[in-house]
Amino acid sequence: MRVRRITAVAAVAASLSMLAVGVARADDTPALTTPGSPVVVLDEPHRLTLSWTPSTWVGEPAGEDPITYEVRVQLGPHVYRGLGSTTATTLTLTNLAPGSDYRLVVSAYAPNAYSNPSAVTPVRTAYGRAKVSYLNLDWSPTNNQIQHALQVTNTGTGPLDLATVRVRYHLVFEGGNTSLVLNCDWAALGCDRIRRDLAYFPPPLPPGGPPTPAPSPTPTRYPLPGTPIPGWVELTFTDGILAPGASSGPIQLRHHRNGWTDIDERDDLSWRAATGQWTDNSRITLDVDGVREFGDTYA
Repeated sequence: MRVRRITAVAAVAASLSMLAVGVARADDTPALTTPGSPVVVLDEPHRLTLSWTPSTWVGEPAGEDPITYEVRVQLGPHVYRGLGSTTATTLTLTNLAPGSDYRLVVSAYAPNAYSNPSAVTPVRTAYGRAKVSYLNLDWSPTNNQIQHALQVTNTGTGPLDLATVRVRYHLVFEGGNTSLVLNCDWAALGCDRIRRDLAYFPPPLPPGGPPTPAPSPTPTRYPLPGTPIPGWVELTFTDGILAPGASSGPIQLRHHRNGWTDIDERDDLSWRAATGQWTDNSRITLDVDGVREFGDTYA
């Protein structure tokens, strides 16, 4: 009888052991410690070098495969944009815009293992040849006009030819209404020296051309009416030379729809709430000779 009891206890113990192994393997917790926050080693225009403390294995021996680190920009809660990866603990990035704000994190991974992302390191990259300052002149983001002032400053070491500069204010046409009348109310340079152009990008048609119309009651249209459409207001200049440190002076802009209907600016990538103060708005992009020198709408 005692033998039977021992056998039963052993069987139960073996079953519990198998269950414990199964639970341990299904436990979805990081097998790698969280790497250190990225530290800026070198910050130059178009060149940012970072380093961080490494990850280690949690409660188990290190695997034969190296740990890989990925540097990412945090765009929102649990939303990231990858910038580059390495098996070292330092990385130089060359795909960031100068003078722009980024929230950088580092994550580690290996075959069948990963870490949590590091704490965020806010970084403003070094200025390039020029920057854009922004002043929101409209305290209501949902009225019938867009009103703000911009100015371009030469942050480089040589003269800046404004004829080579292109500034884009990025917005979203909510409701699919792409009508927008562009006005320059006043500019230190003179509004006649500043060209204003509008561009927008409706979603492409699906492969194979327009879809077959629905049988009833209304034919299907694509994109669906009311689909938000991204676009930008572009400023270029006829002439003008800025010495290092010099500014174009304010450019006061005001835009409205043909029918003066309300515009919701809060979903515009370049919009910032009014504060009454000039600020460097790195969601407005600036190119010189086609090279990005300021601003990143995906920062």
